Amino acid sequence: MSILNFTYKMEIGYEKDVGKCHFTIKCIPKEDARQQLLEMELSIFPQTSYCFGEDSFGNRQLYGSESEPHKQFVFEISGRVKIIQTDFEEQAREENVGIFRFPYGKCVAGPGLIKYFHSLGPSGYTEAYDICMDVMHRLHKDFSYKPGITNFNTTAEEAWSLAGGVCQDYAHIYIALLRMYKIPARYVCGLMIGEGASHAWVEALCENRWVPFDPTNDCRVLNDYIKLGHGRDASDCAINRGLMWNGGAQSQKISVSVWEQK
Repeated sequence: MSILNFTYKMEIGYEKDVGKCHFTIKCIPKEDARQQLLEMELSIFPQTSYCFGEDSFGNRQLYGSESEPHKQFVFEISGRVKIIQTDFEEQAREENVGIFRFPYGKCVAGPGLIKYFHSLGPSGYTEAYDICMDVMHRLHKDFSYKPGITNFNTTAEEAWSLAGGVCQDYAHIYIALLRMYKIPARYVCGLMIGEGASHAWVEALCENRWVPFDPTNDCRVLNDYIKLGHGRDASDCAINRGLMWNGGAQSQKISVSVWEQK
């Protein structure tokens, strides 16, 4: 067990006044068999009213709108999370497994990934957990971490063709491969210990439990990760979504810090 402190700050600047905006933010840690949210503080600028809710995947979110003209939008959240155990994230519910079995969105394999899948050959393992570990090790060896060459809209097939990408790309490719092995897998957005930005990893169905794997770092997800949400691909659990009127060009700055409480 461990206690992790975290802060997440998002600052969006606009070239011109935004006349009105609607926003949805998914940046509240989940509570399940693996982790528990102990405390939380959050702020939004410009100050406006908002509501809490959950999406169809059970991801916690807040949503609201602002009608006063503004050239900056700032969201900040901080808190403490208790990591209870790391063997699995939660027990699977059969009615929620099917949508994670099949290709979807950014996790659809094209010719390049299909060819790579066949090159891996039979895994030699019968248990889902062992297959997941084997595929993760091999993907980490055959794909490179290269920031700046992909973006949020890049698909697994596109990232594979570039032979590199970031954590989102590792997760999308890993999911596409596991689903070709008939293993249900889902995309996870969260935070990990250190400073920087958000992180992405994967949960795979192993013996009726969602077990987390981090293909970017070629390891199991242990007690230095905080889960925010999951979905079929990155789009389902994007931290920030919004609709605005005017504003022109915009810039965004994200800062994240996670540290263990001693």
